[in-house]
Amino acid sequence: MGKKVLVIGAGGREHALIWKLSQSPLIEKIYAAPGNPGIGNLAALVDVEADDVEKLLIFAKKELIDLTVVGPEIPLLAGVVDSFEKAGLNIFGATAAAAQIEASKAFAKNLMRQYDIPTAEFRVFDQMEPALEYARTFTEKGRPVVIKADGLAAGKGVVIAADTKEAEAVLENMLLRDVFGDAGRTVVVEECLQGEEVSFFVICNGSDYLPVMSAQDHKRAFDGDQGPNTGGMGAYVNPPVFTDELQKKVEKEIVAPVIKAMNQEGKPFRGVLYAGLMITDTGPKVLEFNARFGDPETQVLMPMLASDLFPVLETAAKGESFTDVKMEINKGACLGVVLASGGYPGTFAKGMVISGLESLDQDALVFHAGTKISKGDLVTNGGRVLTVVCRGADLKAAALRAYQQIKHINFEHMYYRKDVGERVWKKVRGG
Repeated sequence: MGKKVLVIGAGGREHALIWKLSQSPLIEKIYAAPGNPGIGNLAALVDVEADDVEKLLIFAKKELIDLTVVGPEIPLLAGVVDSFEKAGLNIFGATAAAAQIEASKAFAKNLMRQYDIPTAEFRVFDQMEPALEYARTFTEKGRPVVIKADGLAAGKGVVIAADTKEAEAVLENMLLRDVFGDAGRTVVVEECLQGEEVSFFVICNGSDYLPVMSAQDHKRAFDGDQGPNTGGMGAYVNPPVFTDELQKKVEKEIVAPVIKAMNQEGKPFRGVLYAGLMITDTGPKVLEFNARFGDPETQVLMPMLASDLFPVLETAAKGESFTDVKMEINKGACLGVVLASGGYPGTFAKGMVISGLESLDQDALVFHAGTKISKGDLVTNGGRVLTVVCRGADLKAAALRAYQQIKHINFEHMYYRKDVGERVWKKVRGG
């Protein structure tokens, strides 16, 4: 009998994870809670929301699930891992205590300070005046300052203030006007690091880790890194700035120390550790840690994995040694472009019919996020609707293929960035 796997989540990240897991010869059946129409082609959909811990546990027990894989951060913070482990069930993800490394920026920053992990200069505040006074130490020198809500704020809790006036307005919103509720009642004020951002992913078993890959995403809504921040408009793997030498440095100075630190704090980390890094002139520094795979990064990471993902996740979930599992990576490049609803990340319409998916090349991948079935049609149901992903011999080849595929897809008010990866491949190949 093969294994039964439950994946929690409904986005493009979970679709990509399930796509990869569906290739494992060890797995007999995959369930997704709640999933989406794209996921429904690979897994049995379960009508349970991702944060309904009690119902998820009941389902996993009833169906004798061998391994549960948690996609988003909210179920982690709701204690889904704690509940499953207490019931004796294998689950891949961080406990609620370990997930604080993402849920509380103050916790993560203080941890890094205590254990000498390189990050930006910072202080933590819950009062307006001292916070503004510290922000001025940057702005009065003509430098921008970063202000972060301590808790999760739907991707809107980090603001780069260009001057004192803007810093004051941001701090007022967070500390005095409760714009982000509990998430913003404590803030981190820090220096604005300069350099190139990279995401680096490792899988942890509580005491050790297995490196996956690095990726870069595009946060801004529009070409040329213009417009508001989003959840991510596209991504690609292995950015050239993240050399093998730099990866070794990051593992030695950041990854290994933070895993050791979490152990010493009594919060052993199992699951995916996602380090958001800034590669500065003085070396790599941590912008933030996340306790799960990224989105849209997962959509470009999974097609690059040549080996079976299931044994790696199961080994980590059980807290066992990685000695007998491997992470083999395909050669070449992989790039993904997010197709979004007009108006995202602000107000947008839903229910637009999606057409053209049947016209794509067989080896092109489309991972669903904001989609649903309505009256027999596939329609839009979110801000980020689909991610179109292609591999290629190099980044330019992958990009050209992805944009060629996008020409076949249509829905009303669809928009996407037309420059994903372009800055890098033009620099590497000279255009």
